[in-house]
Amino acid sequence: MSSFQPIPTRVVLLAGPSGSGKSSLAARSGLPVLRLDDFYKEAGDPTLPQVPGSADIDWDSPRSWDADAAVAAVQELCRTGRTTVPVYDLAASARVDSEAFGIGRATTFVAEGIFAADIVRRCEELGVLADALCLRGRPSTTFRRRLMRDLREGRKSVPFLLRRGWRLMRAERGIVARQSGLGAYPCAKPEALDRLAAAAGAGAGDAAGSLGAARSA
Repeated sequence: MSSFQPIPTRVVLLAGPSGSGKSSLAARSGLPVLRLDDFYKEAGDPTLPQVPGSADIDWDSPRSWDADAAVAAVQELCRTGRTTVPVYDLAASARVDSEAFGIGRATTFVAEGIFAADIVRRCEELGVLADALCLRGRPSTTFRRRLMRDLREGRKSVPFLLRRGWRLMRAERGIVARQSGLGAYPCAKPEALDRLAAAAGAGAGDAAGSLGAARSA
């Protein structure tokens, strides 16, 4: 009788303030990357929060994001290696399509986004969490990187981006503290890369162990 068990697939949740370099770091890891920002709610959703004292939608509040759909996608990837994800247009604040997303034979993948820390506990409870990280750096550097990116991609109007950028720069240390409190380990990029490599190595070890058990059964 075979004692073979399915290879466990787990996720590294990569959080951090907007503009902290999550996407570029995730790409450098060499692991499959799930973009959690594609799970934003759409403009017109009555549950979208507003910035206090402003008519602006608060896209930096976790209430602007569909955590349930994101967790379901992570869980399905860990269970089957594939799922369907929305394609979100940030400039239009709308889901414009959906697409298939798979991780192939990888046993570890990255799910990155500014709300990744908000699902740390749920992923722990599901038994699919490999690690949870929060990128941190200098608020002035994050402000500059975020503004250049958002202007280049035309994500929102210039006045909106400037208001948001100034607000986030002042709030950045509090954002990192909140995400850390939710279970994401705060670190700079070099340490984050080391932890991503360690998680990937642990996943490869699980795969080798499962394969060895199957051959000896």
